[in-house]
Amino acid sequence: MSCNVNDDYIFLCSAAAAWGIVLETLAAAGVVFTISLMLALLIIVPRICDNAKRALVPIQFIFLIGTLGIFGLTFAFIIRLNRQTCPTRFFLFGVLFAICFSCLLVHASKLVRLVRGGLGMSWWVMLITVIALSFVQIIIAILYVSIYLGRNMDQCDRTRADLVARNIDFVLILIYVLALMAITFLVSMISMCGPCRYWIRHSAHIYVTMFFSIAIWVVWITMLLRGNVSLGHFPNWDDPVRAIALVANGWVFLILYMVPELCLMTRHQPDCAKQINQSQPHLLRQTVGVDNQVFSQEDLSQGRIYIINFL
Repeated sequence: MSCNVNDDYIFLCSAAAAWGIVLETLAAAGVVFTISLMLALLIIVPRICDNAKRALVPIQFIFLIGTLGIFGLTFAFIIRLNRQTCPTRFFLFGVLFAICFSCLLVHASKLVRLVRGGLGMSWWVMLITVIALSFVQIIIAILYVSIYLGRNMDQCDRTRADLVARNIDFVLILIYVLALMAITFLVSMISMCGPCRYWIRHSAHIYVTMFFSIAIWVVWITMLLRGNVSLGHFPNWDDPVRAIALVANGWVFLILYMVPELCLMTRHQPDCAKQINQSQPHLLRQTVGVDNQVFSQEDLSQGRIYIINFL
């Protein structure tokens, strides 16, 4: 099937390169599903009774906005590289993932306290932390796009001979995002160690999400820098590899993290203090009860009688 469109948009409708049609279908479905989850999150907010869960609503809403942007950015990689899509790719790829991973890192950090019976960060502290962590990648992307690409616009020309250097630059500006991923993965592992088993389920969602996200990133970076060249498909497979990574990671965010979190939002939280008390050794438990109060009163009365007899 032929498309009467510009060559830059040929992959949006060309049956000869079916990867474009498949990915744009999955990306469009991801956009619709993400918007549905955003509406569902807003609807269930009044039904959330736990203050710890309610504090996570702004962070998870920002997370969904970042995921929505990831699905939308897929179309910039289905469209061929030109002077319009190149700055968009270099700027938004890292920024959107930085927003999502920052939200997961903040959530995991709060769970570190929750699994130990604490309260964790408040919603405004988490919001400021997410903005601060994301702002670092925004600065990196702005500096690269405005200074480097602004002075070397041939970097965005798909006929440029040194395409390998452009791919290396694309990975280098994502080093901060890779650091965020590693830290989030480690914190999610720490947040699974605690006596409050209820909150460990939330930690498991982040852990599994980060595990598959790291696997996706390892594969697409390896294919972009080495695999496509070794297989003889460089540079034709560069855009499909990055577009597949976007769609795959977007669906991982929704299926492995956001959907299970929404299912647990309105569920009743068991008493975490009892779980902590049961997990402590017998000698370390604080015993409080009627029997202990009776014994303490008897000790006081005996002490008073001894003092009177002594006088």
